[in-house]
Amino acid sequence: MKENTYSREKQILVSLITSVVILGCYALYVYHRYISVNPGIINDLKFWGKAFLVLIPLSILAQIIIHIVFAIINKIVTNEDIPVLSDERDKLIELKTIRLSHWIFIGGFLLAMGSQAAGMEPWIMFLTLILSGFTATIVSEIARIIFYRKGF
Repeated sequence: MKENTYSREKQILVSLITSVVILGCYALYVYHRYISVNPGIINDLKFWGKAFLVLIPLSILAQIIIHIVFAIINKIVTNEDIPVLSDERDKLIELKTIRLSHWIFIGGFLLAMGSQAAGMEPWIMFLTLILSGFTATIVSEIARIIFYRKGF
């Protein structure tokens, strides 16, 4: 049981680090490629729509590839398979972290809509949505590690 928890913690840490790196790299790419060249594009809703539509599948694809590479490296180094079975505790932890991330994202969504109701620029709404999704992911992964260590 302890080895299973440790293996899951390694997976969570890989996911956490991957999320930070993906968003950071994508944000730097978008800034250097588009915003630094044409600062006026920040108010273009079409630009933000495209940026969102590229970020989502890119993030999912990168997460999948990195987890596959992690599984291969983990198998080579430790000669152990990554556990695929989950028990009731794993499911309970998953449900708690999903609920937490949903509440955080909903709070961010309400802030984003509030920014528009207050008459702020549209880019503030988009940044708030991106940051709330990112924060929800980070907080849920950290909560998952805490729950596993706590023995929830």
